Amino acid sequence: MAHTFGVDLRGMIDLLSHHLYSSPRVYARELLQNAVDAITARRALQPDAPGEVVVEPVEPGGNGTFRISDTGIGLTEREVHDLLSTLGRTSKRDDLGFARRGFLGQFGVGLLSAFLVAERIRLVSRSAKGGPAVRWSADSAGNYEVEVDDDARVEVGTTIELVPHRDSEHWLEHDVVRALVVEYGELLPVGVVVGGERVTSGELPWQGGEDLLAYGARVLGVEPFDAIPVEVPAVGLTGVAYVLPRGVHPGARQSHRVYLKRMLVGEAIEGLLPEWAYFVRCVVDSTSLRPTASREALYQDETLLAVREELGRQVRDWLVRLDATDPDRTSALLDAHHLGIKSLARVDDEMLRLVERWLPYETTEGGQTLKQFKRKHGTVLFLPDVDEFRQLAPVAHAQGMGLVNAGYAYDLEIMERLVALDGPFAARRVAPTEVLAALGDPEPDVERALRERLVLAKDVLGRHDCEAVPRDFDPGSLPALLMTNVEGERRRDAKQASEEADPLWADLLGSLVADDSGAAQRLVLNCRNPLVRKLATLTDQALVELTVESLYVHAVLQSRRPMRPRDTAALNNSFLELLDRAVGNR
Repeated sequence: MAHTFGVDLRGMIDLLSHHLYSSPRVYARELLQNAVDAITARRALQPDAPGEVVVEPVEPGGNGTFRISDTGIGLTEREVHDLLSTLGRTSKRDDLGFARRGFLGQFGVGLLSAFLVAERIRLVSRSAKGGPAVRWSADSAGNYEVEVDDDARVEVGTTIELVPHRDSEHWLEHDVVRALVVEYGELLPVGVVVGGERVTSGELPWQGGEDLLAYGARVLGVEPFDAIPVEVPAVGLTGVAYVLPRGVHPGARQSHRVYLKRMLVGEAIEGLLPEWAYFVRCVVDSTSLRPTASREALYQDETLLAVREELGRQVRDWLVRLDATDPDRTSALLDAHHLGIKSLARVDDEMLRLVERWLPYETTEGGQTLKQFKRKHGTVLFLPDVDEFRQLAPVAHAQGMGLVNAGYAYDLEIMERLVALDGPFAARRVAPTEVLAALGDPEPDVERALRERLVLAKDVLGRHDCEAVPRDFDPGSLPALLMTNVEGERRRDAKQASEEADPLWADLLGSLVADDSGAAQRLVLNCRNPLVRKLATLTDQALVELTVESLYVHAVLQSRRPMRPRDTAALNNSFLELLDRAVGNR
């Protein structure tokens, strides 16, 4: 036996009006939308028909009702029953005999949003198709009444009255209503009057001669760096992309102001631009983008994806033009938004060249662009770790070796792109051992004495999986460097993992790493440093061990690596030993 779904009308009203929308404020948008759609429908029949919406907020001392009237197509008695009182029907479909394409609305539940602020809705409508006026009244409990009104004085169009809830009167008062109507409908192509004041201009700011930067400052609350006119004719999109004047976090949400057929969808719409363009904010109007059911976001479909790609291309073309015509502004832009442009440079050749020419990198010779660095050194020699660069930079510079700090976001990928475009000699990652190889050999007598002392401190270095190497280099103020031995570190990690794994897995790990890979770390002692030269003269083994461990801890701190528990213990131990010796000698 077939059955019909039962519908709890009051529950449906509560669901749609209290859970579909994020705030009661959207009632103003939905009522405006219905009014504009009605005018659109009438003008399809009567092109010269008037197009005006009159909003009368609740006034002090008035009758306590809100009224909105339009000169639209109106409704017949049958349409009132079919469209207003039957869930799932909508005047935006073909029920009125017109294609849905020209209407703002998409779902036909907008009138129910009035129950967010009203306990009763009253409607009076006369259809442009002829027939008497119709009065419709409904309450939030789901009850409605319909009656025919033969009063000839009722003009074609629709008037809606809202009787507010006891705690919702403020939503229908003049100042709030005016602010909401301006926010949602100031760009509408029909006249909208609130309390006797016209609040629509009938033109888009970016097409009406208004200064785009001044408009951007008004919308964004800050003077933009630049304004980029954008257009996607396939979806009827026009507008402006504003470049923000200051850097924003790459993880910041995109917040674009989007209009659909000149009705505001939202001021924080996401997904309109590619992720790399996080420093750009758009103000656009479209005739074809698809809103979600609540009309507070855009539907993530193929159309939006195509728009995102096209707008991203237009922003990227603006960057290319700026690079070619205004070097100073290009430099200022990169200074403020280098992360976004570097992100684009990973996949775009022209953006890569822009970064190469204008973006300063940290180098051993101060801030330089990659182009400047290549002009002097030929190949971009880089380190992919910030702390490693800062440790080795003074030493490399003193030896005449140029290095680039490529340890920040997207730097490594940019170096890889340079190699892919310009060949293997365009950029190369430098191993710390190359810096070690560039260091000079110490005097034979000093080296021999120092190695003898290091034999005494073998156990101390072994505890830290470290081996010491004497070298002679500038600056002499630096006593020691700590460098990672990649193979030794891999062996140490494999050993630690095998100790925690089952026997079969431990054997496999052991076979992957050679036993002669050496210690995981190398302590490079600078024989030009007074402390290291003093170490070469010590004869007390305990003092030698204390000095070597102190040099090791100093090198760990100077390298800015995380301190392991054994490193912290060594730091404390060396200080305590020094204090004990100092107190004991008094």
